[in-house]
Amino acid sequence: MKVQVIFYSMYGHIFRMAEAVAEGARQVAGAEVSLWQVEELVPEEALVKSGAMAARQAFANVPVASVEQMAEADALIFGTPTRFGMMCAQMRNFLDRTGGLWAKGALIGKVGAVFTSTATQHGGQESTILSFHTTLLHHGLILVGVPYSEQGLSAVGDMSGGTPYGASTIAAPDGSRTPSGNELTLARAQGKRVAETALALKKGRAA
Repeated sequence: MKVQVIFYSMYGHIFRMAEAVAEGARQVAGAEVSLWQVEELVPEEALVKSGAMAARQAFANVPVASVEQMAEADALIFGTPTRFGMMCAQMRNFLDRTGGLWAKGALIGKVGAVFTSTATQHGGQESTILSFHTTLLHHGLILVGVPYSEQGLSAVGDMSGGTPYGASTIAAPDGSRTPSGNELTLARAQGKRVAETALALKKGRAA
């Protein structure tokens, strides 16, 4: 049972969340979990100037995803930072190349999920995930979020991301905040739930 975690990260926040999502998915017996990043569109000189190039060294060894590989997965978990309340251009570009998969119905019945990050507490976490869901629904994916049985969703003592639509983190406007323990716990929970759902569906279809 194959789970692909496909992400875009500029300063490493989404990469750290992707690692946690993958950790959660690997808790499910039989899950083969892989990490992939989408192609960068920003020129290298701009990445260097913004300081992103140094941060990206942490996941420089993660292979670049191809559109075609998604047909091999049983579950697809996408991670994207928020850009004005929606997914980033790099992820949008990746998804906009999936017309061939859509025409063949290649993703119908697979499990799908989304996680995100924002600079501020109310910077569009929910709108990013929900608008991302639109594309996944067009492909016929079965969506999985984070249920309120996860107590971390109800935590109010400290600032934290986390929505019922998907895991999330808050990076701070200068990118200085790293994912908190609660945010990583919710990311692991989402990864585990996606893998469990995909495995149950796979067993059901084989019965």
